Amino acid sequence: MSVMRSVLLAASDNTWLRANATRFGFVRRAVTRFMPGEEFDDMLGAARALRPSGIEAVFTRLGENVTDWAEAELVTRHYLEALDRIRDAGIPCEPSVKLTQLGLDLDRERCYANVRQLAERAHAHGNYLWIDMEQTPYVDVTLEITRRARAEFPNIGVCLQAYLFRTADDLASLIRIGAGVRLVKGAYKEPPTLAIPKKADVDENYFALARTMLADEAKRAGLRAVFGTHDTVLVGRINQHLAARGLPKDACEFHFLYGIQREAQQKLVAGGHVVKVLIAYGSYWYPWYMRRLAERPANVWFVVRSLFS
Repeated sequence: MSVMRSVLLAASDNTWLRANATRFGFVRRAVTRFMPGEEFDDMLGAARALRPSGIEAVFTRLGENVTDWAEAELVTRHYLEALDRIRDAGIPCEPSVKLTQLGLDLDRERCYANVRQLAERAHAHGNYLWIDMEQTPYVDVTLEITRRARAEFPNIGVCLQAYLFRTADDLASLIRIGAGVRLVKGAYKEPPTLAIPKKADVDENYFALARTMLADEAKRAGLRAVFGTHDTVLVGRINQHLAARGLPKDACEFHFLYGIQREAQQKLVAGGHVVKVLIAYGSYWYPWYMRRLAERPANVWFVVRSLFS
């Protein structure tokens, strides 16, 4: 892991910075590169603006590790209302939720009850529910809750992280039940006993997992294959694999973060690929923002330039 990435990930967990960094004007200006605003309406406006370009949206309200049930219930109600508003607006947007924001640290069964409400509402509206993956202590319970929800509602997917050694086995278990999988590289600070330390090795593991997601077994099981990456080299390799196997371009999707690799997004859409953009919003954006910088430390220069704008 690079020194810069380590510093950024450490900063994402720093208690003082979490409490105070959002008050700095240059930080607030810089974060607009990755999110259109803090309110649901900001997200909805950005999703509406993407539609003419052929790009749909995935949305998430930022937050994690809630410490009281009132907040967990508030978040659940927010997502239920968001699903209703999206249905009424006729704008394709899929929710992506963190389980610790729905009360996982407080009570597993009550958290699952919240997840089930969202899955039921999404199913009723013909929508799709994505479950985000968090740090390694949450992987097993996240997959367990995903499987329980998937057994009742078909439109359920979960995020897997390519830098974890265990992910190939987790992917195999999800293929068997035909769940959706959004594959990302991974953005948390994990020990080298659990996560692949070298970027080049993470990239190779990502591509190996991508091939598994596009294999015949996964297709027969009904796996929804989604690749969440801004690595255009990896995107190109996946597309070459699609062509070599004679697979249609809609055999998978590419998901990007709002504001990143916009030119690459347009090229993929023009080439007939399915592209969606993850739009984040909410006031609890600092740790999420620092992890986004850690994924691509070159973005730090954008923040530096904001100091002088």
